[in-house]
Amino acid sequence: MDRIGVGHFYATDQHKANVMDVLNSHRLSYGPYSKKFENIFADLHGVKFAAFCNSGTSALQIAVATLKETEQWKEGDEILCPALTFVASSNVIIMNNMRPVFVDVEEEYYGIDPQKIEEKITPRTKAIMVVHLFGQSCDMDSIMNIAKKYNLKIIEDSCETMYASYKGKPVGSFGDISCFSTYVAHLLVTGVGGFVCTNQPEYARLNKSLINHGRDNIYLSIDDDKGKSKEELKEIIKRRFKFIRLGYSYRATEMEAALGLAELERREMDLINRKEQAEFLIRELSDLSEYLRLPKVREGATHSFMMFPIVLKNPNVTKENLVYFLEENGIETRDMLPLINQPFYIEKYGELESKYPITAHINKNGFYIGCHPGLTRENLAFIVSKFREFFAKN
Repeated sequence: MDRIGVGHFYATDQHKANVMDVLNSHRLSYGPYSKKFENIFADLHGVKFAAFCNSGTSALQIAVATLKETEQWKEGDEILCPALTFVASSNVIIMNNMRPVFVDVEEEYYGIDPQKIEEKITPRTKAIMVVHLFGQSCDMDSIMNIAKKYNLKIIEDSCETMYASYKGKPVGSFGDISCFSTYVAHLLVTGVGGFVCTNQPEYARLNKSLINHGRDNIYLSIDDDKGKSKEELKEIIKRRFKFIRLGYSYRATEMEAALGLAELERREMDLINRKEQAEFLIRELSDLSEYLRLPKVREGATHSFMMFPIVLKNPNVTKENLVYFLEENGIETRDMLPLINQPFYIEKYGELESKYPITAHINKNGFYIGCHPGLTRENLAFIVSKFREFFAKN
């Protein structure tokens, strides 16, 4: 049997046609495909502005930098961040010379725990970075109430979750700025890519500028000097090579946008497929509930199932033994996004896990497997059979 991976990409005829259209246009820089991709994505996630960039990490870096400039945050100011997330979430806080303050997560849903946020707030706290993990949203009502109470900004790290909602509202539409990823193995695949989204025109202008080296927004595309009056063209020529802030080279190309537009065409079918796979695995593995904590859908929310997270409950079974057995049988696994026990974070902040018991338990016992359109029913049945085989022996 072929290896059962955690991600999947299959190029359809539409993917190929879009890419060939870009190549035939002789235009790789920001253009019609990117603009259309941004507009559709923004509409799907209930925001006015979406800027396509080269990764979800870049989107997060831009989000923090935008808020730091507009809100006049100081170096050393704090952003609350879940103790369980991919390292990029907190790395970008450090890269902006601010301080991540970690908050433990919910035991069942793995999002930042609203009940543990307020104890972490200090006079230097400026924002809460909310990370929607594995395909579903955090408890946004509670988090938004806290943010309002303390006048904090909200950054939604939704790199692992798109097309999902909380009480009828899309992820990415709650915060001041939201970020998504279109990396390989994510819900929408462009190879590399990401979005930084907002409803605030000022933030949107700054996002676009930061993506393009901190450039004056009068000229961010080679189309920006077309169809202008004589006076407008003079002004553009004067300013189009002005860089008014420290920025980044985080631009994506028309090629990635072409792939993304093709991906959007099959998103509904893909989401149905992911949900059916997750329901199958939850149903077929439910008799192992003594050993396994399986994914749970938050009340009032939808789940996109970017992956299928599992946490071992029985202390007599070790994650190392189980994941080795699965990998030995061709079932790929990944740790459930350990952060505070990473070598860099231990070196920088010391031993942290004892302060975050839920995160520590997940770090020790949590992993995920694939849940994507590339899996067949035979693949899923094989996965179930191997879990059964392992626990029959242990």
